[in-house]
Amino acid sequence: QSLAQLENLCKQLYETTDTATRLQAEKALVEFTNSPDCLSKCQLLLERGSSSYSQLLAATCLTKLVSRTNNPLPLEQRIDIRNYVLNYLATRPKLATFVTQALIQLYARITKLGWFDCQKDEYVFRNVITDVTRFLQDSVEHCIIGVTILSQLTNEINQADTTHPLTKHRKIASSFRDSSLFDIFTLSCNLLKQASGKNLNLNDESQHGLLMQLLKLTHNCLNFDFIGTSTDESSDDLCTVQIPTSWRSAFLDSSTLQLFFDLYHSIPPSFSPLVLSCLVQIASVRRSLFNNAERAKFLSHLVDGVKRILENPQSLSDPNNYHEFCRLLARLKSNYQLGELVKVENYPEVIRLIANFTVTSLQHWEFAPNSVHYLLSLWQRLAASVPYVKATEPHMLETYTPEVTKAYITSRLESVHIILRDGLEDPLDDTGLVQQQLDQLSTIGRCEYEKTCALLVQLFDQSAQSYQELLQSATASPMDVAVQEGRLTWLVYIIGAVIGGRVSFASTDEQDAMDGELVCRVLQLMNLTDSRLAQAGNEKLELAMLSFFEQFRKIYIGDQVQKSSKLYRRLSEVLGLNDETMVLSVFIGKIITNLKYWGRCEPITSKTLQLLNDLSIGYPFSVRKLVKLSAVQFMLNNHTSEHFSFLGINNQSNLTDMRCRTTFYTALGRLLMVDLGEDEDQYEQFMLPLTAAFETVAQMFSTNTFNEQEAKRTLVGLVRDLRGIAFAFNAKTSFMMLFEWIYPSYMPILQRAIELWYHDPACTTPVLKLMAELVHNRSTALTGMRPLSYLRETSKMITTYGNRILTLGEVPKDQVYALKLKGISICFSMLKAALSGSYVNFGVFRLYGDDALDNALQTFIKLLLSIPHSDLLDYPKLSQSYYSLLEVLTQDHMNFIASLEPHVIMYILSSISEGLTALDTMVCTGCCSCLDHIVTYLFKQLSRSTKKRTTPLTQESDRFLHIMQQHPEMIQQV
Repeated sequence: QSLAQLENLCKQLYETTDTATRLQAEKALVEFTNSPDCLSKCQLLLERGSSSYSQLLAATCLTKLVSRTNNPLPLEQRIDIRNYVLNYLATRPKLATFVTQALIQLYARITKLGWFDCQKDEYVFRNVITDVTRFLQDSVEHCIIGVTILSQLTNEINQADTTHPLTKHRKIASSFRDSSLFDIFTLSCNLLKQASGKNLNLNDESQHGLLMQLLKLTHNCLNFDFIGTSTDESSDDLCTVQIPTSWRSAFLDSSTLQLFFDLYHSIPPSFSPLVLSCLVQIASVRRSLFNNAERAKFLSHLVDGVKRILENPQSLSDPNNYHEFCRLLARLKSNYQLGELVKVENYPEVIRLIANFTVTSLQHWEFAPNSVHYLLSLWQRLAASVPYVKATEPHMLETYTPEVTKAYITSRLESVHIILRDGLEDPLDDTGLVQQQLDQLSTIGRCEYEKTCALLVQLFDQSAQSYQELLQSATASPMDVAVQEGRLTWLVYIIGAVIGGRVSFASTDEQDAMDGELVCRVLQLMNLTDSRLAQAGNEKLELAMLSFFEQFRKIYIGDQVQKSSKLYRRLSEVLGLNDETMVLSVFIGKIITNLKYWGRCEPITSKTLQLLNDLSIGYPFSVRKLVKLSAVQFMLNNHTSEHFSFLGINNQSNLTDMRCRTTFYTALGRLLMVDLGEDEDQYEQFMLPLTAAFETVAQMFSTNTFNEQEAKRTLVGLVRDLRGIAFAFNAKTSFMMLFEWIYPSYMPILQRAIELWYHDPACTTPVLKLMAELVHNRSTALTGMRPLSYLRETSKMITTYGNRILTLGEVPKDQVYALKLKGISICFSMLKAALSGSYVNFGVFRLYGDDALDNALQTFIKLLLSIPHSDLLDYPKLSQSYYSLLEVLTQDHMNFIASLEPHVIMYILSSISEGLTALDTMVCTGCCSCLDHIVTYLFKQLSRSTKKRTTPLTQESDRFLHIMQQHPEMIQQV
């Protein structure tokens, strides 16, 4: 009767469309999995269950039972389950696929977790090949099950899980690698050879399935994390497969490599991606596995196989095949040197075929765009190697690299019309992908730069002339204008990229002159587009301009640039820009123009201000020139919204956005610092509008009735500006000037804002962030008695905010971070900075009976206890601020920790225990450090308690030792 009830619940869980019924069934089945008789009932379900769903439930429940860390199943019981599963699979080869998969997963989990379990001096779970031999000697269905068991086991052992320590996982994986993996790989290759030697019946579904599982098994073997370095499976950067030396024989035998190339040509295209994935791994075998002669021979076979695929490219029309083949081509250069490649017998023919394949791929820009990355990566690495190749054989890249560059540039330009005409997705919208490709092209394009430059000049002149004619024509269609703007956008991006590529090669005067030709054209285009901004503008073209300016700044603005550079000569001849100061004025002019006309466009505003920020932290000599520009002086003297009308900045523009506004004032603060030593009057002039804003808010607060929204808007904008200035003022002189300006005159206004608007994060977050910025004692700018006053204010703000935020009560889960945890996180950061800023000896507070420090620490404890453990790790910024604060407390204030109530100490120790398993390295390291400080403290107190001593243990120390003795399991668990 109970079995029938379970089967009915399974049916309701997997088949019903009624949500309430499904949830009820799920709840009942969760209770079943936690029941004491779950194990026996699972066996009954497998024996007598009439539906596949009940078999699936039994398999998943058993997997959960064998995986649990507390109260694990006895060894004999796990051996029985393992044997039962193997027999069950052997006698029922035609189970539903998902049931077979779940049972194989159960076998793999038992085997992995019991890998080091012994019975009568024998490792009872290690005979995996023996376990599957009987499957491999039976029908095709049995063979599939046997191969899938090995494949799933290899995958299971390769993957770390969060419920068991990483060290145990690596120990199991290393043992499996050394004792079984090579035998499994050899078995897999032999079975593939047998399959390819026979005439495969490709119409037989079961043989299809066997071939697929064999390829998956081989790939899992080659994809094994041999030395424990592949923590991120999504990354393709780990291009070296660390094959053990004991596997050498398999890779010295050319038949292994040939097997996969033969399979690629003999099986249907739907299987080929897995074959190519195996080849990608084989091509990535570590170089040190071979000596020079062996490596050359291996590379020769590999290149021959690639050549054969390129000569018969029919299967590459499949996107998955194409993608994997592009990855294989990229590995040719990431694992072998250009000097080795050119010595391969068929190199001239192969490089020609690869170039043609690349050109064709780039021309078909709409086909598998994500695969282009690998082709460009190959050519980028080849081009970067040209200056270093010492082989006498010709590399022929001077012939083929320009073809690749031309194909990329022309294909992007030709795509513009088609995208606009058919309403397709524009690649320019994916700025990350575009930037990645441009970074690669920057190196490729600098190889044979004369040809790249000539092509860009020709295409730019054509598009710019057409664009100008269209703008002057009364009958020009918007589509034609949009096409030319799109083409010019690509060209400006590409010109910026190839100029940025100058760092990759030793540049010549002739190349600098070519850069000058390109820069002149972009600046002339900018003059044209800027003159039309009052009527119309193109956002993508403006973003391309900013990308160009950023590259130009990196290469040609700075103290290290030769001012005799032919680029500057060309700018002087064409545009009358005679020196770097005049070029800097062009930068500032563009920044001001963008802020005037694009204030409501967040991407342009933020990138424009980032450019200003980058200029302000450049080389000292260049920054001094920048400060002397009249436009910069005007910005410094008229920086508030009211006086900044010539920029069109108003309260609705994006400059009032926190990040943009803070970035703006950080840049202005840095520029102001340059002249602070010479002109303190300018500082006072700069601060006047901010003083007026504070006075306005103070006046509002002094009355009982005031416009709350107006007060919020003025304070919030003000503290964002001040945070930018505080970040910029990192020298002692400038920071002290700011500190004396804000304290004590305006600190009460900030405190009052926290008291009034603690429940409004839009208001409290900027205020708390400003305080956190001010309390970062960079360059130990705060010394003497001033820090005491400032620390009191910090303590007061933490206490005020903390006590009030705790009155909010229950906050919905989806709003808890914004309304509560974000502010608490900033308070933790603030307190950490105050405690670790080397301001004063904190004993001074107790000496003078000042409770500021105690108040701040007690508020910290209240805030901490209001946060569930799970939230501490779920929100990364909160994690980092809490654990870094705890590190400081355990290092310097362990007496305070020891004085806490037992439940608080247990909360803190539990949080350390959980933090040790966090994925964030910063959190893990912080927890290790906290643990070190706590155990050191315990050791010192225990040592003192066992010695004859004149001074007794303090009450706190004695209490802390007592708590630890009462709860020894906590330290043991850690």
